[in-house]
Amino acid sequence: MPDVASPPASRVKTIGMIGLGLMGTAMTERFLEHGYAVRIWNRSKDKADPLLPLGAVWSDNPLAECDRVIISLYTTPVVEEVLEQLKAGLHPDQILIDTTTGEPEQSMALAERLAQLGVKYLDAPISGSSEQTRRGEATVLVGGGRETFDACADLWAIMGQRVFPVGAVGSAAKMKLVSNLVLGLNRAALAEALIYAETIGVDPTAALEVLKGSMAYSKVMDVKGRKMLERDYSVQARLSQHLKDVRLILQTASQQGVELPLSAVHRELLETAEKKGFGQQDNCSVIEAWRGKSS
Repeated sequence: MPDVASPPASRVKTIGMIGLGLMGTAMTERFLEHGYAVRIWNRSKDKADPLLPLGAVWSDNPLAECDRVIISLYTTPVVEEVLEQLKAGLHPDQILIDTTTGEPEQSMALAERLAQLGVKYLDAPISGSSEQTRRGEATVLVGGGRETFDACADLWAIMGQRVFPVGAVGSAAKMKLVSNLVLGLNRAALAEALIYAETIGVDPTAALEVLKGSMAYSKVMDVKGRKMLERDYSVQARLSQHLKDVRLILQTASQQGVELPLSAVHRELLETAEKKGFGQQDNCSVIEAWRGKSS
């Protein structure tokens, strides 16, 4: 990384957004609706096109223009690659809020490197789909210094309905993996139950309503149940993205000498659905792992 640049002039209610996938786009729309000026950047510039008529402004380097920048990318190595590309814009007292579901050790190492430049880093993965984020219903997990967290108080209320500061940098990445483990298994269990109901002659639609009113209930039933029944795989969160997270869950567990048998089976189910061509569809398409064909 180069010598640290001088910070830009203060920009009230101006933030940067790096990464315009499903989640980055949803957050950008939220901030625009709440009166923020948003400077956006993505590796493929065409992803910015739908946001420009809404008031977002393309920036060749949001790091150079904004004191607070939100990052929403695929993995921590991708974050590192993008920051290297835009490194000329890094400046002291800048705050980077990384919503990427990353590997905890990598997040901690990145935070240490940025701290040497006076840049403050928060790992802040979001628990919830892009649609829940767009509606302000998601949960935000935040790891990092309390003072830095407090400096972003106005942002948290826009990013999610619930915000949990969970400790030092890396803590949020760990908690997100814990959350995704349970969330993914809930989806897989619901998918299996609906297939099972159909197999034994129970109307899956009726089964879903009963499940919602029983002790078996989970929020997944509200968000994904109808989509599974209707084979509506319009994307809220991609199946391959969750498969990436499950592999990371198993990797980090293995590093600690722990076996996660349910997550291992879940990985196989997701891989089966991916091989059937559902990787870029919504993660509720995991139900297709049980079907004989992908039509």
